[in-house]
Amino acid sequence: MIETRGLTKRYGATLAVDDLSFTVHPGRVTGFLGPNGAGKSTTMRMILGLDRPTSGHALVNGRPYEELDHPLRTVGALLDAKWVHPNRSARAHLRWLARSNRLPASRVDEVLDQVGLTDVAERRAGAYSLGMSQRLGIAGALLGDPEILLFDEPVNGLDPEGIVWIREFMRRLAGEGRSVLVSSHLLPEMALSATELVVIGRGRLITQSTTAEFVESATCSSVRVRSPRLLELAEVLMRNGMDVQAAPGGERTLVVSGSDTDRIGELAAGAGIALHELAPHRGSLEEAFMHITGHDVEYTAGDPARDRTDRTERIDSAATAAAGR
Repeated sequence: MIETRGLTKRYGATLAVDDLSFTVHPGRVTGFLGPNGAGKSTTMRMILGLDRPTSGHALVNGRPYEELDHPLRTVGALLDAKWVHPNRSARAHLRWLARSNRLPASRVDEVLDQVGLTDVAERRAGAYSLGMSQRLGIAGALLGDPEILLFDEPVNGLDPEGIVWIREFMRRLAGEGRSVLVSSHLLPEMALSATELVVIGRGRLITQSTTAEFVESATCSSVRVRSPRLLELAEVLMRNGMDVQAAPGGERTLVVSGSDTDRIGELAAGAGIALHELAPHRGSLEEAFMHITGHDVEYTAGDPARDRTDRTERIDSAATAAAGR
């Protein structure tokens, strides 16, 4: 189990992680989500003792990482797939790791086979593709047969077959009772892999919940509406206190929050606006994530001084975008 309590990290005037507390339980794949710059990698580095917290603590099975006698037997981690010496073969690299933690040499061949690198085990790591480097990093994380695993963007560079493989592999590891913490920006993949989520923004905890609860809490009250008179419909709905957004990938379609199908239908009928679709909308993890973390995005495109609460601009950003698809 991983526990962080009041974990805080400052780099000069920059507060990278802010009083962060969460728990990663055994038997689950826990997705670690947040916008760029949210503090995910810094948090993982503090869990592994690579960065010292300014305050608070991170515990692995109740102990700081640096107090573990043979850390690879307790925690396996992949933070940077390209950190391996480029002139060292995959087998030589894993043998070096095994010796450092007094692991049997036979374990090297076992993990190479697990990740599908047996046939290229003597090739220089510097000649590996990113996907192959990811597999080698995962092999290193598995070397000590640890109870706890941390993966930072493990599917980067993997082909579709590799993505399915790592998804099923993480599920199997959790099914064996291990604690698995995985950070990724591929939200559709996280929706399939993670049973629980820890979501942070600007270094602070936003929520910890099951994946299903997270999606439901952020999108359960939305309604999908399609109409040939989208701008007029958006004006009517927003005038009645509803939140209106363009549906991702939807042509002339809005996603409306803060009401239900009955009320939206009545308002449209009263305004003489025809509807081509009116249905409850169950959002995706991506939609829920954008909704929950929208105020915590550090790097945004466009004019930051623009007043996004202005009603006319909100209509344009939602209805016009949808109408133009």
